[in-house]
Amino acid sequence: MPKISVIIPVYNVERFLKKCLESVINQTLSDLEIICINDGSTDKSLSILNSFAQKDNRIIVINQDNQGQSCARNAGLSIATGKYIGFVDSDDWIDLDFYEKLYNTAKKYNADIAAAGIKRLRTYKWKYHLKIKNEEYTANTDQKFLLCDVPDKCYVWNKIYKTTELKKYNIIFEPHVFFEDRCFTAEALIKLKYLVTVPDTYYNYWTNNKSTVKTKSPKKNADSAYTHNKMMEYLKENHINLDHYFLDLKKIKLFGLTIFKIKTFKTKKQYLLFNCIKFEIKLPLSQK
Repeated sequence: MPKISVIIPVYNVERFLKKCLESVINQTLSDLEIICINDGSTDKSLSILNSFAQKDNRIIVINQDNQGQSCARNAGLSIATGKYIGFVDSDDWIDLDFYEKLYNTAKKYNADIAAAGIKRLRTYKWKYHLKIKNEEYTANTDQKFLLCDVPDKCYVWNKIYKTTELKKYNIIFEPHVFFEDRCFTAEALIKLKYLVTVPDTYYNYWTNNKSTVKTKSPKKNADSAYTHNKMMEYLKENHINLDHYFLDLKKIKLFGLTIFKIKTFKTKKQYLLFNCIKFEIKLPLSQK
């Protein structure tokens, strides 16, 4: 049984795929099962996957008709045999010690979820999108949401999940829906009991303007609203404290480009110029 099954959905990412795969196959933790699901790519993605699979017997390639990222991830979940499961998007990459640190920390605490930090790269600049400063272990559900900055950052890929627990609760992605991370992440944080945070290693998130979430369509707009509302209702039903979650977002645009944002949370207000925080003020919980 491998220590971690890494699930990578792939769709038309020939420009980024090699860097992604190299960051996974060169992990300092080598005991991995690497499941790549080619979701009907029409570029050279499948050829790249097959080339890597010929050189590395840890790589399993599933080739299917295009069904969307949620179905691709579910296909990986259905055959994963690792003690833990991780996800990597095929236009991103991970630090080389990423899975070693997550696995060793999860094993140390017998945690059901281990969560690391996130760096976001936009053009040629990167910044911390989620910085984990300390190793913290908790079974408190509100604390798990706060440590992972959920629901603001409902990402599945900066974490590993104990496989037996995911299967116990049958936690999968809703098929044929965009923004499927939201409900999966919320359900996992509520149903999987123990979480530990892991500092000093990062998932590197590339802001790709042609990615699934960045390209717009009526279907994606509808799915965004649907998954947001479904997630928030699920959190409400489970009495999750959302004091850290933002209440409002205002944007100022010039020639179609967002130059200034005001983000209002229950506990703070941020003023961002070109998406960089210029200053922040604390708010009483009753203020908006």
